[in-house]
Amino acid sequence: MKILVTGGLGFIGSHTVVELQNEGFEVVVIDNLSNSSEDVLKGIEAITGKKPLFEKLDLREKSAVQDFFKKHADVNGVIHFAASKAVGESVGNPLLYYENNINALVYILQELEKKQEANFIFSSSCTVYGQAETMPINEDSAVQPAMSPYGNTKQIGEEIITDVAKVSGINAILLRYFNPIGAHPSVEIGELPIGVPQNLVPFITQTGIGLRKELMVYGNDYPTPDGTCIRDYIHVVDLAKAHVVALQRLLNKKNQDKVETFNLGTGVGSSVLEVINAFEKVSGQKLAYQIVDRREGDVTLAYADTTKANEVLGWKTQSTLEQAMESAWKWEQKIRS
Repeated sequence: MKILVTGGLGFIGSHTVVELQNEGFEVVVIDNLSNSSEDVLKGIEAITGKKPLFEKLDLREKSAVQDFFKKHADVNGVIHFAASKAVGESVGNPLLYYENNINALVYILQELEKKQEANFIFSSSCTVYGQAETMPINEDSAVQPAMSPYGNTKQIGEEIITDVAKVSGINAILLRYFNPIGAHPSVEIGELPIGVPQNLVPFITQTGIGLRKELMVYGNDYPTPDGTCIRDYIHVVDLAKAHVVALQRLLNKKNQDKVETFNLGTGVGSSVLEVINAFEKVSGQKLAYQIVDRREGDVTLAYADTTKANEVLGWKTQSTLEQAMESAWKWEQKIRS
């Protein structure tokens, strides 16, 4: 079975390619290398013994997408990661996000719609819930007005897929991630942010290694036990494995609906200070950080109810926060050595 992974050299994409190849799938990767590196192919090959097919391609170019699907007409499933993903950047440059995240999705679905049958996994996000009214967040929690253009592209993406699936042979699973962190235990692949990291954990590890002077903790006056924001941090390998399980569900026609939705998290919320403490424990060093004002667009707390993914997909997380932080720290040490 040939599976297309868009954005397959990115953080979550590359870990998913590894898990797909470990399960015997043939993988073809599309990536425009805007937020990744072709060197990731070597890491994937080092882990799995096989280099996936790779096409450098910008999914915003409709004709290039059409040409790809003519060349690879035998693709059995698509896992779609390719998207811009920084909340802050999306606020400053909304049109980039609407062009990249929506147009690319539409062009892929236009090609899949031509097929009698197609299987599609969408990389969605817990940002679709906004600041949910109750915790933990389950799949029936209300989709709130988006707090950023990035979050809005995920909501619109889900709506587009749902509308298209009703009138085509496309079956889809929407995977709403919480906060992926960590690196592959081999330390051959991990998170490679370009420029200043937008996410907490790479900023922590870069501060720990001396690349950043100190970490900014945005607000300690939230209504949480220690005053800092709470998120659900999931090891990227656990997250990657969920994509393979979801894909197999579609390929084996086990899905109950044309479009299904699953939350992917640990079910445990951890505050910013708890993540810092976990890093200090696994690294054996104190982290330089400073409390500053709250940041616009940050929700107070968000963690998943994972019951549906556990029971329906038969998937659950294996790694603890400390294990994820330890892998992230080993990865940081490796790439700076």
